[in-house]
Amino acid sequence: MGLLEFNKLPINTLVGADWKTFNAITSGRRIDDAYRSKYRLTKSVCRLLSLLKPLQDSRYTKLLADKPLEHDPVFILGHWRSGTTFVHNVLSCDKHFGYNTTYQTVFPHLMMWGQPFFKKNMSWLMPDKRPTDNMELAVDLPQEEEFALANMMPYTYYNFWFLPQYQQEYADKYLLFNDISEAELKVFQDTFTKLIKISLWNTKGTQFLSKNPPHTGRVKELVKMFPNAKFIYLMRNPYTVFESTRSFFTNTIQPLKLQDIAPETIESNILSIYAKLYHQYEADKAFIPEGNLIEVKFEDFEADAMQMTEDIYRKLSIPGFEEARPAIEKYVGGKKGYKKNKYTYDERTVQLVQDHWDFALKQWDYNL
Repeated sequence: MGLLEFNKLPINTLVGADWKTFNAITSGRRIDDAYRSKYRLTKSVCRLLSLLKPLQDSRYTKLLADKPLEHDPVFILGHWRSGTTFVHNVLSCDKHFGYNTTYQTVFPHLMMWGQPFFKKNMSWLMPDKRPTDNMELAVDLPQEEEFALANMMPYTYYNFWFLPQYQQEYADKYLLFNDISEAELKVFQDTFTKLIKISLWNTKGTQFLSKNPPHTGRVKELVKMFPNAKFIYLMRNPYTVFESTRSFFTNTIQPLKLQDIAPETIESNILSIYAKLYHQYEADKAFIPEGNLIEVKFEDFEADAMQMTEDIYRKLSIPGFEEARPAIEKYVGGKKGYKKNKYTYDERTVQLVQDHWDFALKQWDYNL
């Protein structure tokens, strides 16, 4: 158990942003009175740590900037709470994969210099379980890269964690890339490539394994960046996804937000953005070359993770499954008995999902 409780953090994850990014995200946005102390403390720590960024920039330029990627990434896609974390953890047992770590999500500019010191302190302070689902938390475990990207540039969907009143705006522009400018898109491409190279350097992998729900809305651009990328798309019972996402967003946003947002608005945004993300993916998956996409029901993966993992390797022509099998079997075996959250669906939840997400229920053949 870490020294600090997740929901009582005196700062938020923007402490790890560079100074330019911090100012671009918060400039012109209202900070509610209740969070001004958190904002000021976060800003002060960010300003101090930003002084160290040139040290990493120098090492990156010297060691990695001109080094090409050996392989295009493997992307794990799907709406939040669709099982992406479990699949990510399983595949990351294969040592040929590299990934973004939990430490990197908060301190992406302190990876190639000072990491042992800052990682030790982060490990000492952070909780060892995610408060929303009891999944393990540790500084070196795989983590989705959107938080890291949010600390490296201002053009990410995860700005909404800090400024939730603008969630729909961030979704349209930086989740779905509608109305994003060419200059902003170029920053995204360059920043994401930089993150991948540093992640591979850090984890000693040769192929980047991405687990990032926001990428579900960016398939078209990802294929342009990485023409031979592989994609794993996860589906899960929409009733469960709704209940779990509402719980996840409501709890996770508490220590991060700098503005208030009503629970009803969070719920409304979830219903709306799920539909947008679903339809964007369905339209854009046609750009993925044949043989580079597999769609998986999470319930099937959960029921037989070993067989489903082998199927993913085979269908996507990913080499190395037999070499990785012992490590994967060990991890999967260790998860037996894991107590995940159980959800019951009241009449209101059932009606909301049926009214707003009936297209997913029908296409994926999900029932209560």
